[in-house]
Amino acid sequence: MTVALLLATNGALAQDAINCGSCAEWNQPAKPFNIHGNTYYVGTAGLSAILVTSPQGHVLLDGALPQSAPLIQKNIESLGFRMKDVKLILNSHAHFDHAGGIAALQKASGATVAHSPHGAQVLRDGTPGTDDPQYDPKERAHIPKVAQVKEVADGETLSVGPLRFTVHYTPGHTPGGTTWTWQSCEAGRCLDMVYADSLTAVSTDGFYFTGGANYPDRSAAFRKTIDRVANLKCDIVIAAHPGFSDAFNKAAAKTAQSNPFIDPEGCRKLAAGAVKSFEARLQRERIEKAKAAGG
Repeated sequence: MTVALLLATNGALAQDAINCGSCAEWNQPAKPFNIHGNTYYVGTAGLSAILVTSPQGHVLLDGALPQSAPLIQKNIESLGFRMKDVKLILNSHAHFDHAGGIAALQKASGATVAHSPHGAQVLRDGTPGTDDPQYDPKERAHIPKVAQVKEVADGETLSVGPLRFTVHYTPGHTPGGTTWTWQSCEAGRCLDMVYADSLTAVSTDGFYFTGGANYPDRSAAFRKTIDRVANLKCDIVIAAHPGFSDAFNKAAAKTAQSNPFIDPEGCRKLAAGAVKSFEARLQRERIEKAKAAGG
């Protein structure tokens, strides 16, 4: 991951932008759309942000890149909602491409930000720690710091008016990763919604999920996370990167009579793809270790 810090100038939400290999593509504007009931996609072309609304206040999941914050706010407002009515901001995991915009969005809304204890500390520090698989002391991507972050326990439920969000710890992609669930209703039909954390085994060169000299094997914990996502109550799943849950194709095919987002097997499908990729990663690690040992 090559990261250079640039300066973004975009009104009240201006903050340091991040330039990475995929950032420009990820940050292309996307029109917001309804997923089901009071749940809307308000993110960019490559980074999800989800708005769940109620008369008593709204909940926003993820903030994408620092330079995504104005796009997310614009999408929220174009749907007819007010930024100041966002009362709670949740984060899947504290990397610059999912948490980068949170500080600005919190400032614009006054919302409470919530995360796992590990994720909360990263948001406060503004950079992932040495235990993150993508940690690189030479290329540390700084997240604009979030001073006030509420720490939530695994299985805890947070409320905004009638909205109820439950956190599920899903460590693997990061040590403090989280997946969030809630219900969204439309025409009397209430569905179980899942905002799934990234399930990809991405790391800097030299890191092994099978363990290294100074850190333990994390493969069993990662498998447990994937299995946990697979077994959630899940009528609709939205991934932190929209392509992993085919969000835009589903939005294009959605009609008043048919909603392709509804798929009770969606979480299992997402997990199945993750398992395949993860096991391939572990096999490559074993081969690399064997070669290094002279095997």
